Amino acid sequence: MTPDVQLNPSAAVRTEARRDAFASNLGAFAATVGSAIGLGNIWKFPYLTGSNGGAAFVLTYLLAVALVGVPVMVVEHAIGRRMRLDAVRAYGRAVPGQPFWAAIGWAGFVSAVFIMAFYTDVAGWVFAYVFKSAAALRTGAPLTSATFGALAGGTWEPLLWQALVTVLTCWIIATGVSKGIERVTKTLMPVLFTLLLVCDVRALTLPGAAHGVAYLFRPDLSKLTASVLLAALGLAFFKLSLGMGTMTTYGSYLPDQTRIVPNAARVALADTLVSLLAGLAIFPTVFAFGGTPAGGPGLLFNTIPLVFSRMPAGGLFTFLFFVLSAIATIGAMVSLMEVPVAWFVEKGHLRRPAAAIVTAAIMFALGVLATLSQSPVLADVKLFGKTFFDLFDFASSNVLLPVGGVAIAIVGGWLVSRRSFVEEMDRGYASAPRYERPLYALIRYVAPVLILLILLNSLGVIRLA
Repeated sequence: MTPDVQLNPSAAVRTEARRDAFASNLGAFAATVGSAIGLGNIWKFPYLTGSNGGAAFVLTYLLAVALVGVPVMVVEHAIGRRMRLDAVRAYGRAVPGQPFWAAIGWAGFVSAVFIMAFYTDVAGWVFAYVFKSAAALRTGAPLTSATFGALAGGTWEPLLWQALVTVLTCWIIATGVSKGIERVTKTLMPVLFTLLLVCDVRALTLPGAAHGVAYLFRPDLSKLTASVLLAALGLAFFKLSLGMGTMTTYGSYLPDQTRIVPNAARVALADTLVSLLAGLAIFPTVFAFGGTPAGGPGLLFNTIPLVFSRMPAGGLFTFLFFVLSAIATIGAMVSLMEVPVAWFVEKGHLRRPAAAIVTAAIMFALGVLATLSQSPVLADVKLFGKTFFDLFDFASSNVLLPVGGVAIAIVGGWLVSRRSFVEEMDRGYASAPRYERPLYALIRYVAPVLILLILLNSLGVIRLA
């Protein structure tokens, strides 16, 4: 290790800071929150909570966010802002004389493309359900598991919805960082919180809702197992958009006056709050109508419409729930697309609209494979025993992201000098804040070990009961 290496950008790098950036601290916060919030909050957090014992999982998830999520986000933001470059070149120059660390950025680049390949498929289902739930509200026809089966297993319909969400994301990205990403997320995040609160109020006023609240917030410590811990660690890492280059890229757009650690903590808090609010909309409703909390991945598209349809004005609240789910997907998709777009703009010297179109085309081409692998067209085509959808998910979530996360923690905690790293992390303070020492210890020792556990578990090297 070389702890004396300085994280000092060259004059040439700092001049590149003239590039587009977030115009305000509020905009930076909204965009970063928008990146972290996605279907992981509305879909994955509830079904993993339901499958892993409720409040016991929530408790371990909160610990995972504190021990892994915030420390790694701080490293990504600090390196991104210090270098003022896209993720690939930021890590390539972060440790002088060791350009091979650019592999972290490349891993994030590939992860972003792979994730968007299947994420746009799922996002397309969500947008389709906005219109399907609106039609059901008008006609009174229920949304059933057959409705979702026909959509996900179809050919042209899911491809059209996937194309729609890809074009929408491309348009937002093409308009710029401050005028596109920042403006859209500043508008949509308050709408998302408002819709969640409306759904929560309705759910909490249902008879028997207290059982759902207890399931979410009253932990049964007997359900705390190693597998629950690893599931919570993995979700916290994925849900906060860590290891995929997005937080490094967004860090490069942060204003100099933004205090990195408080901003990261607020982002993690807001992201966790959205997850809990989603849980409060789902679990009280599920318990009130005799559903099962362990609905698995089908919770969003099968269980929610079925359970919501049984309550007064259920059609309206089903529609509102899918509207907020659609809003949640937008910020996440924008942040994923921005990782390669930033590289194409700054290294490939493409204009932003052209870079957005090229990136969208690549992502959509792979996305077609993911979408058709859910239909009879490519369902039987498998690589390494997995469909294209599952392969893109596994390669990004289970391999590239945790590998990148371990490397990020090593670079931030061991390879750049403590002085220069802390200087960037503490910018905006007259003296070192109290959290500096414990946070740096988490970055150096705790985060890399826990992320390594995520990696080994996801690869099947270790299996903890």
